[in-house]
Amino acid sequence: MDNEYFMRECLSLAQIAKQRGDSPVGSILVRNGEIIARGIEGGKTHKDITYHAEIEAIREATALPDTRDLSDCIMYTTHEPCIMCAYVIRHTRIPTIVIGLTTGDIGGASSAYPLLKDTGIKKWGNPPQLIIGVLEEACRALHY
Repeated sequence: MDNEYFMRECLSLAQIAKQRGDSPVGSILVRNGEIIARGIEGGKTHKDITYHAEIEAIREATALPDTRDLSDCIMYTTHEPCIMCAYVIRHTRIPTIVIGLTTGDIGGASSAYPLLKDTGIKKWGNPPQLIIGVLEEACRALHY
């Protein structure tokens, strides 16, 4: 798997979000080397806080016939999934998350509420593998 290749796709989606006034976040889901879903941050555009890029990618993927369990997918995202997105990721059992940039206080892994790393909620199973820092500088540059 070429993490940088897929992160570049996320960066192009994040650029769309930025151009329309949303936070510059893009996310994709990959299954067997193919992109099956894309998400563009859209909280301001849709006037709905749940329009995070990661959730949008998951919504698109789970709209496919017979796709509720995403345990055979890899998620790529320009920014660390927030606490809300982390819950949805864990619920859909995505086993690997490739992250460009950590987000600190609201992050699903780096905050005081690291749901992406939690082992206490048994029905979620094992936490996903986190690969952090892929094209980090390009992801950071979206904010300038």
